[in-house]
Amino acid sequence: MDRPGALAALRAAVAGFATDCLPGATSWCVALSGGPDSLALTAAAATALPTTALIVDHGLQAGSAAIAETARRQAHDLGCVDAQVLAVSVGTGGGPEAAARTARYAALDAARGQAPVLLAHTLDDQAETVLLGLGRGSGARSIAGMRAADPPWYRPLLGVRRAVTHDACAELGLPAWDDPHNRDPRFTRVRLRTEVLPLLEEVLGGGVAQALARTAAALREDTDALDGFAEDAIDDDGETVAVAALTELPTAVRRRVIRRWLLRGGAVNLTDKQIRAVDALVTAWHGQGGVAVGSDLRQQRLFAARRDGRLMLYSQPV
Repeated sequence: MDRPGALAALRAAVAGFATDCLPGATSWCVALSGGPDSLALTAAAATALPTTALIVDHGLQAGSAAIAETARRQAHDLGCVDAQVLAVSVGTGGGPEAAARTARYAALDAARGQAPVLLAHTLDDQAETVLLGLGRGSGARSIAGMRAADPPWYRPLLGVRRAVTHDACAELGLPAWDDPHNRDPRFTRVRLRTEVLPLLEEVLGGGVAQALARTAAALREDTDALDGFAEDAIDDDGETVAVAALTELPTAVRRRVIRRWLLRGGAVNLTDKQIRAVDALVTAWHGQGGVAVGSDLRQQRLFAARRDGRLMLYSQPV
């Protein structure tokens, strides 16, 4: 029997994802950039449920408004019930990629209403994410990659290769936008995509992207289990946590309890290095001072410290 075409394969993937992850959904949104991945996802999604395309115009490139308008027209042609262009202002915090991502997700969240949002990340994107996590030493949570379902964000194409989305656009005769940022070697992810992964495929004999995606899935299962143990370990809802209670926990569970406590206290953008430094206040205490754990939601500099046998948080103006 002949294999189904790319578009048919995508439609089957999206329909199966809806059954497994969004069984009660009556409509959804798609984050549409105009590139081949999101165009192909939009084409498949619009045949499954009433679909609204959300097109974020970051305003970072010449002609971005025209690119967004083209994507809006394509969304309507593909059967979307609505298509909205969301113009955003991108800040500078965390570098250009992080700032654009922050602005994009905020705009999508504001525009979606109560609907889930489909994102067009593919298996290749997942492989790149795993490599980034490995290279940065970010810990298992980062190497576990992106979740397929992380409400309100959903990624039905995490098991689909990027080549399939390109082939689907070709089948439909859809001209996709080629974002020049995706070819700019100044971005680490671009070099992973164009240099590192092809080299690994050559050296290891192929199948590297799929293997990295499988690694992410296995680690996600382990991480979710450990997170569940941490959830039940101790009461960390208060402003402080007893060091004695933390000491009794296995290392992997203890650090997860610490991470959750810091997040509940207002910390953002935590790193594995910061969590380990706070963990040292429990396991390697010798009177050291507070540990900087980034800025809180009020943009105050946040610190974790040990006082009278308990971990506590305090903040200082930036």
